[in-house]
Amino acid sequence: MKRWLPAALLLFVALPARAEQPLLADLTSHLIAITTGFTGASVVLFGATDGPGDIIVIVRGPQHDVVVRQKHHLAGIWINAHNVAFTNVPSYYATFSSKTLDQIAPPDVQALHQVGIANLRFDPRDAATPANEVALFRSALVDDARATGVFSDVPGSVSFLGDRLFRATVAFPANVPTGTYLVEVLLVRNGIVVSGQTTPLVISEIGLDADLSEFASRYALLYGIAAVAGAALLGWLSSLPFRNA
Repeated sequence: MKRWLPAALLLFVALPARAEQPLLADLTSHLIAITTGFTGASVVLFGATDGPGDIIVIVRGPQHDVVVRQKHHLAGIWINAHNVAFTNVPSYYATFSSKTLDQIAPPDVQALHQVGIANLRFDPRDAATPANEVALFRSALVDDARATGVFSDVPGSVSFLGDRLFRATVAFPANVPTGTYLVEVLLVRNGIVVSGQTTPLVISEIGLDADLSEFASRYALLYGIAAVAGAALLGWLSSLPFRNA
């Protein structure tokens, strides 16, 4: 029997005593630790419902501002010609579902709950930016996020054991941003969201990597000087064998 099953069964047993809760869900771990040599990680989402229904899971990373720059080639060099800044952009976004999204919920419900990349709502910092520019730069932002693996177009799978127990494996790439993530689980029946639950997940650097990152953030100038000095020392040491030849 798989590891997640006992915990999911506890949720299943608890449901009759808590009839007001159509949906219960949790993660096998609420912390992903990034250490040296980190190549990615995954956690299992498991849960139970009070009856038949479909599940949509939305995983969002911390929101931040993103500036998208358009470059032009001029006189043999690339220059920044124009840029658009967007606010409240998730640093990571992925969905999981028990069926295809269109089979579970109509477009208006998907838009309301920001299900799918096309329904993500992040706006330009300058409200006066022309709509055609917003669309162009938004598309570039999304394309770049897809290319780096932090936005996913294809929903992952949510599998059911019977009508009430479900699970999904949420995998993160090696370049996953750090911060507090929100894992939102929606229970959908007849195209209507009847219940939802949001669970936090922390992705954090620990050990030497975390110490170096904190030092670089607090003492950027000293870190830069140390990095340059270290590179210069390494270059000098690597040249010594050739000087003696």
